[in-house]
Amino acid sequence: MKKTIQLTHEKIKYPRMVDAAKSEVRKYIKRERRRELPDGVDYWDFDCRFGDTEADAKVVHLSEIDACITDIEKRELKSFYVEILRKEGVRIKPDREKPVIPELPKLKGFGEA
Repeated sequence: MKKTIQLTHEKIKYPRMVDAAKSEVRKYIKRERRRELPDGVDYWDFDCRFGDTEADAKVVHLSEIDACITDIEKRELKSFYVEILRKEGVRIKPDREKPVIPELPKLKGFGEA
């Protein structure tokens, strides 16, 4: 999704347009996550850019997009640019060594000398 979203409409109020933009972004992400994973892929990851215009767009994390749209609302801008591109993600398991448990001294049983 590479899109400049307009937040102006002659009949729809500004806060509803902002909510609609957030909903559209969330809906796109959900739709992309439902796609079938190829072999050897663990999950869908996303490359995201966000800005007032396409030229000003900066790389952001997927979880920050909602906050960026809220910031646009506070500044009362009429449009913004969002880019969300799906990519394959593979989890890498960290190499963890088994913890070394020191041997405890053997205790004598009850009545043993």
